[in-house]
Amino acid sequence: MLLTLVVTGSGAALGARLPSLIRRYSTAPPPARSVTAGVTAVAFGLLAASLGADPVLPALLGIAAVGVVLAFVDLACLRLPDPLVLTMLGVAIGGLAGAAFLTGTGAGLVRAAGAGAACLAGYVVLALLPGSRLGFGDVKLGGVLGLPLGWLGWDTVLSGVVLPYLLGGPVALALLLTGRIARDTPLPFGPALLTGALLAVALTA
Repeated sequence: MLLTLVVTGSGAALGARLPSLIRRYSTAPPPARSVTAGVTAVAFGLLAASLGADPVLPALLGIAAVGVVLAFVDLACLRLPDPLVLTMLGVAIGGLAGAAFLTGTGAGLVRAAGAGAACLAGYVVLALLPGSRLGFGDVKLGGVLGLPLGWLGWDTVLSGVVLPYLLGGPVALALLLTGRIARDTPLPFGPALLTGALLAVALTA
């Protein structure tokens, strides 16, 4: 409980500083500091409550912090900037390698690499399907998120792949039925990918 409280507070403090970073990559005004602080605190708290003192926790917290920036940028301008995705990739590789060192086993790291490759390949196929709205920014993000999901197990990977569609589908349908969007209106999928990954960890870790 103490760890969760400390990590949640750290997430709030870090999240309050993220609008300045979001501003660098977004053409729209950044969200209020209270919004980014709240979102980051929830993400950090959920991860801490789910993983406890697991050596992989720091890696996932770093990924979540970058993910908050990516989510707000994608919502604002429908793009997932490569520098941010590459930063998340670096955090994932470094954090998971550190966790492997601390646990004294490379099995999780091998599984993470396999899951990342499988997710990347799967999203490439989906993006190439006729009528697909999946962009290659989403493809790259999905591949990166496959790394930490794979570390935690194939059940987590499966949940992390399915949940974004269960989250994004009803939202898109509601917007379509209320006339907020047309059938060909592009929608950001990054937030759904990130939220789905977070919930997958919470549900299966």
